[in-house]
Amino acid sequence: MKLLASALLGAVVAATMASAADNTFVSTWKSPTAGPLNFGGRKVVALVIDGDESLRMSAEEALAREISARGPQGIAANRLVPREELADKDRAKAWFERMNVDGVVIMRIVDADTEKVYSAVVWSSGYYSNVWDYYGYGWTSVTPVGRGRNVTNVTVETLLYDLRSGNPIWAGVTRTGDVKDTTTYMKNLARDIGKQLEKEGLAVKKAR
Repeated sequence: MKLLASALLGAVVAATMASAADNTFVSTWKSPTAGPLNFGGRKVVALVIDGDESLRMSAEEALAREISARGPQGIAANRLVPREELADKDRAKAWFERMNVDGVVIMRIVDADTEKVYSAVVWSSGYYSNVWDYYGYGWTSVTPVGRGRNVTNVTVETLLYDLRSGNPIWAGVTRTGDVKDTTTYMKNLARDIGKQLEKEGLAVKKAR
């Protein structure tokens, strides 16, 4: 996870995103016995498995808010379990049981890849604009370069568990292209996870 986090952090830019990346659900699963969740007023923890503390905490807070907006009492895992004990399943389980937690939504980055994307302007600028400029440069490098930009594509799996039985209720995998700011991306993904649970009849957003 540290390697994935490093790859993602390398894609973060200082400027705010002009538009949010689209989070596409490439697959979802719902337990055949699952109905509308009876977690109203009960504690449901938002947990993001990632080695980057800043990213994890901000994403957990966003996910907890989405959970609370749909009836349960959403709690970010960073507010419940000490950081040094979070990765130890037995110690974490003891905290969950001690706090009478009924459910947990877990998000985990499972893949991140970066590719260089070229715009049309590349082929009419720089080394590419003249055959002999390109010819001369081409022999100095086996990797073509131009005014391209790196695009980071991220795959995240999200699971909802009922801690009373230990069984999964729902799972989904999202694939998002051109992620520029990972913190904003995870917050937006938390929102879309909430919407997807509504769509599949597992949660209902509270009226304001």
